[in-house]
Amino acid sequence: MTPHGSGDEIGRFLTVADAAELLAVDVQTVDDLIRSGELPAIRVGSSGPWRVERVQLEVWIEEQYEQTRRRALWNQGEFASTLELSGARSGRLRPVD
Repeated sequence: MTPHGSGDEIGRFLTVADAAELLAVDVQTVDDLIRSGELPAIRVGSSGPWRVERVQLEVWIEEQYEQTRRRALWNQGEFASTLELSGARSGRLRPVD
């Protein structure tokens, strides 16, 4: 991965190659995720290189874990909780007015 400062500190923005390395996938996979809009990224200039904000990559990873969890619950069928499948987390539901 490209150094972004002192020590092992990662800068705010990652190159596509850096994001691919962190995800242990090839650069084309990350590029496809960016172009599909699934992974948020910005271009440097009007046609410059893509950059992925480190925080956005971490959020995307957490969303992937959540989707995987929901699919596993769905596949359990009758054992799945409707609240869990809806994405609601316990303690976060508010009464309807």
